Amino acid sequence: MKYIDLHADALTKEGVRSVTKESLSAGNCLLQCFAAFVDGTKGEGFARAISLCDTFDEMCLKNSFNPVRGGAEIDSERINALLTVEGGEAVGDDLENLAVLYERGVRMMTLTWNQSNKIGAANGTAGGLTPFGRDCVERMCDMGMLVDVSHGSDGLLSDVAVVCKRKGAPFVASHSNARAVFFHSRNLTDRGIRAVAESGGVVGLCFVEKFLAADGSAERQRAAILAHARHIVNVGGEDVLALGSDFDGALENPYVKSPADLPKLLFDLEKTFGARVAEKIACKNALRVLGK
Repeated sequence: MKYIDLHADALTKEGVRSVTKESLSAGNCLLQCFAAFVDGTKGEGFARAISLCDTFDEMCLKNSFNPVRGGAEIDSERINALLTVEGGEAVGDDLENLAVLYERGVRMMTLTWNQSNKIGAANGTAGGLTPFGRDCVERMCDMGMLVDVSHGSDGLLSDVAVVCKRKGAPFVASHSNARAVFFHSRNLTDRGIRAVAESGGVVGLCFVEKFLAADGSAERQRAAILAHARHIVNVGGEDVLALGSDFDGALENPYVKSPADLPKLLFDLEKTFGARVAEKIACKNALRVLGK
C-alpha cells in the first residue's frame, strides 16, 4: 500500500536523515511533503524560505524525485515531492510574498511554529488570528495554498475555520494528534478535529513520541498511534485522517523510526480499520485535499 506523508523536516535536518530516497523507496512512498522550516527567532524569514525553495529543487534533482504542485501532477510510478512552509514568518510583513512562494511551488503553509507571530497565536497560548493573519488566510484560500493549523492555538484553529468556511476552502492540521487521548497543547481538541473534518480537510497523524504517550517504549508507542487514529476517526469520520510523520523534526519514534517502517504501520492500520479505510488514511484522504 502506498502512502502520503504531509510533513517532514528533511530539508533542514542536520546530520543523518530519516527521510532519504532509500527509506522512501523501502516504505513505498507515493508523495512526501518537505517543509521549509523558518525559525521566527532568526528574522529574515522570507529570504530563508526562498533559500529552502532552492534546496528543495536541488534535492529533487539529485534524488530524481518528481516535484509536484498539486494532485494532478502525481506520478504513481515515482516518489513525488511537495514543497510546504512551516512558519508564517516566511511571509514577512508583505502578503505579496505569498504569491512568490506559490510560484516557487509552495502549496501548504503552517501558520505558526512554537512561538506566536504576526499571523497568530501558537499552541499553548491565548489568542487566535491577528488582523494580518486573517488577511493572510484569505489570500491563501484565494490562491489555492492550503492553510495548516498544526502548532497553532485553539483560538487560531477556530478563527481559521471561520475564514475557510466563508471561502469554501478546506484546511489541514498536517502533523497533529488527539488531545483527548494524550494531553498536550500540540494535540487537537475534539472540537478542532471536527472543524477540520467539516472543512473537508485532514489531520495528519504525527509520530512524535512526546505527543503520543508518556511511555516511550516501542509497543506503547504502537498502541498510542493506533489509539489516536481510532479517536480521530471516531470524532471526525473516516475521511479526516491522514499521515503527518514529522520525521527529522524530532527524536525518532521507536515504533516507526523512518519511512521504511511505514508498511508495518499500514499493516496495523489495516487490521484496525479494514483495507478500505486504511487506504483512505494512507493516501486517498490526502489526495482528495491536494486535488482541490
